[in-house]
This record gives sequence, structure tokens and C-alpha cells, in this order.
Amino acid sequence: MSHWILIPVFNEAASVAAVVRTARRYGPVVVVDDGSTDGSAAAAREAGAEVLRHARRRGKGAAIRTGVTHATAGGAHRILTLDGDGQHDADEIPLLLEAARRAPGAIIIGDRLRSPGAIPVGRRNAHSVAGFFINWLARTAVRDTQSGFRLYPANLFRDLTLRRGGFVLETEVLVVAAWAGYPTREVPVTAIYPPGRRSRFHPVRDGCAVGAYLAGQVLARLSAEVLGGACRIGRPFSPAAARRRHADLARETLPYRATPAQWGLAAGAFVLKRMATAFRGWWTDARLAELRLVAAAAAAFPVLVLLTLLHPVMSRCSLDLLTPFIRRFYSQDRLAQLRDSEPTAGVPPPAMEPGGEMTRPAATAGERTL
Repeated sequence: MSHWILIPVFNEAASVAAVVRTARRYGPVVVVDDGSTDGSAAAAREAGAEVLRHARRRGKGAAIRTGVTHATAGGAHRILTLDGDGQHDADEIPLLLEAARRAPGAIIIGDRLRSPGAIPVGRRNAHSVAGFFINWLARTAVRDTQSGFRLYPANLFRDLTLRRGGFVLETEVLVVAAWAGYPTREVPVTAIYPPGRRSRFHPVRDGCAVGAYLAGQVLARLSAEVLGGACRIGRPFSPAAARRRHADLARETLPYRATPAQWGLAAGAFVLKRMATAFRGWWTDARLAELRLVAAAAAAFPVLVLLTLLHPVMSRCSLDLLTPFIRRFYSQDRLAQLRDSEPTAGVPPPAMEPGGEMTRPAATAGERTL
């Protein structure tokens, strides 16, 4: 089988069996039990999955690495991931497989954000902020950057250096893969958020980890972009540009050289016209406009944090200032529009982070302790 289905789980005994039974219709299933204490491994095995087990909890990123290593050792060319808590409809796996057939070598993401009302407003807002910065860093237009329903080319994990763990890995892989030239495609999928379901994504611990990773990458990219913008702004002052400008000045003021007053007015008009043209070019430059948008988003971040902290209180009064604020400062659509107007597509990132090697567990059948 050219694709394997990977399901990382932690304490999902109540739902993992149903997910496995459905997923097995579409390919071999490997469940990586990340140190569960509720019998998730046994439930997955009884449903027909091959089970790998971590002796203690190591995070979702480590579980994905373990499953990927095992699947590639078994000959998988593509690896499809979905969560074991039932928030992804395993019957929609063929949608991702078909998208991969049309776009070989691309990362395929199941986009839940096209399901209006299904995702809680708080989660949707968090996705919008993260997606804004990820799309700017990766120069992509992925709407649901936090979806765990994905299909990866197996060689991606051999080609890339990934060092993050936990939920950050799924963010890191989008950024680093885009830098390496891997395209990303999205297909609409159903968003399933059963009432009372407790997410394994911890808003403080995992949210801060993702935020810290993005903050470091954004600061590095902003520094590089500001330097590049300064170089573009400084081009009119280069010696070659100055020589051309002086030649133009001499040509335009030549008819007035016999009258000093008229010559001075003509020279002043020439300078003002050139300054207006240069400023208009700087202001309308799509790259600089994109940089201003991201800089404003970064500067507005303290206000975003404050509104996020106040949101539970304000929501009791049916007052939502957070959502319109996010739409104003973290609009993925505005970012995409600016990028579409750029004359060239993409620039390399300032630097790729160093990383470590993936550990390779023994590829024997059945359950193991890793």
C-alpha cells in the first residue's frame, strides 16, 4: 500500500476504536499511543490497528515522528494523519487521497474552517491569528493551518530538518516545508466538535509553545525584510541613480539656464516631482505594504492578548471586541491579496533552524514500548 494512516492518541479509549474501524477501510492503520493510561492501546488493537506505544507521554510531535519512522520503514510513500478523538471524519480520507493524486508531492490539509459555525469562535480566532503569521512566514495561503487531518509525502520527513515537538511540529512542518519548496493544498472537510469534548490542545501550554515558535520566526523574518526594504528605499541614492538623476535634471532645466530664477523654479519642481514619484513607489510597493501589515499585526499583539483575557468577561455581556479586532489586524485574505499583487513569487527565509535526527524504533508488528 502506497499510503499509511497514522493516528496519534493520548487517553482516547472512548473514541479511537471507531476511528480505527472507519480508517481501515482506506488503508493500513498505525496508532501511536503516547503513554495513555485508559486502555487506548488495547482498544485500537482490538479494532484492527497496529499499535506503537510510548512508555510515557512525549507529546503529539513525538508520536507523529514515531509513526512516520515506522511507516516509511514499511515502504509508505504517503502518510495520512488524523486525530483519534473523533473530530475528523475518517470517511473523508478519500478526499485527501484524491487531492494527493492530483498534486503529487504536495502536503494536503483538511480545511475545517469552511464549515461555518462548527468550530467554536475562540478556536476559530486562534486559528486566524496563527494562520496569518504562518502564511506570511511560509508565503502560502493555507486557511486551516492547525488542522491535524493531513497527508504528507513520506520523503518530506527525510528531506527536512524538524526539531520541534508537541503541537508545534505541525506548525513547524508547514513553514519549513514551504521554504524547501513543498506546495500545500487544502480540501474542505467536516468540522466535528461534539459538545463537552475536551481538546488535547492546552490553550496556555501548547498555545504559548506555538506562539513562541512563531514569534522567533517572525522577528527573524521581519529583521530580514526591514533590511531588504531599506536597501530598496536606498536605491535612488546610489551613485548610478544619482548620475541618471543629474542628467535628467540638466535636460529638464536646460531651457531655463539663462534665467536663474526660472532655472531655480524648474529645478525645485523637478526635485518635488521625483520625491513624489519615489514616495508613491515606496508606499504602493506590494512587499512594503505587506511588511507594514505584518508590522502592524505584531505591534497590535499586546492589545490582542488583553482582549483575549477580557473576552470571557465581555462575552457574558454579549460584547465581542476580539473577533472584529482579529479580522482587522490578522486578515489572511488581506495578506493573500497583497501577495497576489507582488511581481515575483516568494523569497527564501532568513534562516532554517538546526534540528536533530529522528529516532527510528524497531519495525516489528504488534505493540511495543518506545
